[in-house]
Amino acid sequence: MNENEITEIIIGCAINVHKALGPGLLESAYEECLHYEMLKTVLEIERQKPLPLIYEEVRLDCGYRLDFIVSKKVILEIKSVEALNDIHLAQILTYLRLSKCKVGLLINFNVVKLANGIKRVVNNY
Repeated sequence: MNENEITEIIIGCAINVHKALGPGLLESAYEECLHYEMLKTVLEIERQKPLPLIYEEVRLDCGYRLDFIVSKKVILEIKSVEALNDIHLAQILTYLRLSKCKVGLLINFNVVKLANGIKRVVNNY
């Protein structure tokens, strides 16, 4: 399955969660419900996946955690904030670079229409 097919399934799951819950909840609630929704698909889901930082020859287990890595190809970062900003974009780009994944989804559930809270990010490393 390629990245486009994976992101399509993820977005469908996110829309189902958002339709049921609406905006205004904590990020952890959306993460839990989205995890449940994605488990019903064919996707391979890893949740709260540790992401080490490797600097030169030093491996640092700094406590970075990916919200989700899906089918070992797509990073999924969940937010419930007033608005996505540059630091959220920088965060997912860093995660993509460190994980060597090409595609990421940044999804903010704290919006009236979920389509306005989805940002697809591509790492051109």
